[in-house]
Amino acid sequence: VQLQASGGGLVQTGGSLTLSCAASGFSLDYGALGWFRQAPGKGREVVSCMRLRDGSTYAAESVRGRVTISRDVAKNTVYLQMNSLKPEDTAVYFCAARPPVGVSCHVEDGYEHWGQGTQVTVSS
Repeated sequence: VQLQASGGGLVQTGGSLTLSCAASGFSLDYGALGWFRQAPGKGREVVSCMRLRDGSTYAAESVRGRVTISRDVAKNTVYLQMNSLKPEDTAVYFCAARPPVGVSCHVEDGYEHWGQGTQVTVSS
């Protein structure tokens, strides 16, 4: 399984970015796929995730209303659209995938496969 995250960059406060996570060796119709982030000096936290069986999604309270997770099954790619970006959104963003484990997709335990991370920097 390989996950290739891309789409990060430098953006001004209030701007938008769309991150992509291209998956190989992992089907996007079973299990869960999540976006996590880690800011300098902080622990990793979930941003948003999708339960792939039914497409149900979760977004962390800090980003709720500003991010949308979606998938393109034909391209085997998951996207994270981020709007109204704030300096506190600055972090390395990772996508991760896991098989069904019977807990909500926002629980980090069980994620077996991780992408390499893409840097998002929001300037004030």
